Amino acid sequence: MSPEVNLKKILIIDFGSQFTQLIARRVRELGVYSQIISHKKINNQLLETPNINGIILSGGPLNVYEVKKVKFNKKILNSKVPILGICFGHQIIAKEFGGKVNKSETREFGLANIKKINNSKLTKNFFNKKGFNNVWMSHSDEVTKIPKGFKVVASSTNSKFAIIESISENFYGIQFHPEVTHTQNGKKLLKNFIFSICKSKKNWSSKFQKKILINNIKNYVGSSKVICALSGGVDSSVVAKLLKSAIGKNLICIFVNTGLLRKNEEFEILNTFKKRFKFNLIYVDAKNLFLNKLKNISDPEKKRKIIGNQFIKVFEKYSKKIKNVEFLAQGTLYPDLIESKSATGSQSSKIKSHHNVGGLPKKMKLKLVEPLKYLFKDEVRKLGLELNLPKNVILRHPFPGPGLAIRMPGIVTKEKLKILKEADAIFIQSLISNNLYSKIWQAYAALLPVKTVGVMGDNRTYEYICLLRAITSQDGMTADFFTFKKEFIQSVSNKIINNIKGVNRVVYDVTSKPPSTIELE
Repeated sequence: MSPEVNLKKILIIDFGSQFTQLIARRVRELGVYSQIISHKKINNQLLETPNINGIILSGGPLNVYEVKKVKFNKKILNSKVPILGICFGHQIIAKEFGGKVNKSETREFGLANIKKINNSKLTKNFFNKKGFNNVWMSHSDEVTKIPKGFKVVASSTNSKFAIIESISENFYGIQFHPEVTHTQNGKKLLKNFIFSICKSKKNWSSKFQKKILINNIKNYVGSSKVICALSGGVDSSVVAKLLKSAIGKNLICIFVNTGLLRKNEEFEILNTFKKRFKFNLIYVDAKNLFLNKLKNISDPEKKRKIIGNQFIKVFEKYSKKIKNVEFLAQGTLYPDLIESKSATGSQSSKIKSHHNVGGLPKKMKLKLVEPLKYLFKDEVRKLGLELNLPKNVILRHPFPGPGLAIRMPGIVTKEKLKILKEADAIFIQSLISNNLYSKIWQAYAALLPVKTVGVMGDNRTYEYICLLRAITSQDGMTADFFTFKKEFIQSVSNKIINNIKGVNRVVYDVTSKPPSTIELE
């Protein structure tokens, strides 16, 4: 079930850059389908497909002159389509055609100013009127000699060959990263490559995705039944609505209320999907079950595992009651497919178990339906709006699978959950009423496992600390805290303390990611 069937695309070959996903997203934002593949998985059959309009070679942590570490498939360069090399990809092009790459005497990390040397289709409307532009560099190697037949398009102080090209061979190399927002007009450069050089035509939109995905689901599932775990989050909501549009009543959704959701969230989910959209929905109230399983558990990893395992057991129990089910729907996204291992083969550092509930058990012996597995999160949101899902569902902030349990360091109790739900509701509603919610990537209240002394009237209090967190981000990989006006944060603090018994102090988290993570646990 792939939405890429018969689509012309830009193929992105990944060498382990932290920005590879950004390249793919920028291409898609321009309306052209892109696909990422590890440089280790390139084969002749893939390169010979007529669906490739152009190839982008990503950056990466490797060094082109360390031959043992880099086994570059030279047939990529014989693919007869335009090729753009970014950073490490730029160095590969230079080396493979007879140029030289060496360790830089002066490394370039961060903003650099580059100067136009020659005109190029690649850089149309890229430079300012004086022929300069600020770009984002991130390299410790540099091209010291360009291959025969190539010309210099632009230079920086530390990169004489910041942009090079061979028009006859249709090869282009750039030392900087046009995909990051720090590079001015970076999208224009990619646009020039995709449309002026690769001659691509727009073929990627939420309207098109909706059409092809619904058709794919009908062809793949037929008249069979599909079960889906509906959490009310963006991914599961879009998957469910897509399947409902394709197979109607043959979709059965199971909504497990763990008791760890936000205030009144279970009622909102039931109203949206059961009443408004008439979903075939099984509601399981498992609040007490999850609370009992979490009793006296304070370790965050144990909490996650207990919640994940218990969810699977409950889901499995109710799914067995449904007869003749052949398929299980999951909200797997494109980053889930390409993040499990880096392109260089190195394992990513384990920070914590994934926030979302883990995969359902293989013993269920159901075929998987993963209609979103070639989409990025921003594309899923747009698709959801195309499917007429409410904005309050589609544009909601991310929410972790273990729910409020990991926004409550220490032991989870019924009393603490009630306090936290009320505090979070006041904070989020204040953001909405002040038109701040859409400006923030993620915001939440947390309850710290600490009590402090306070004074209310003439009485001494000894109650919990409520922590507020609000961050800005593009993809959740890095984040910065949102700067509120004093009046706003003071108002929220007063509302929480005056309306919620159990809290006498409110603090605001002003750490970025890194060094901290977005969630507390």
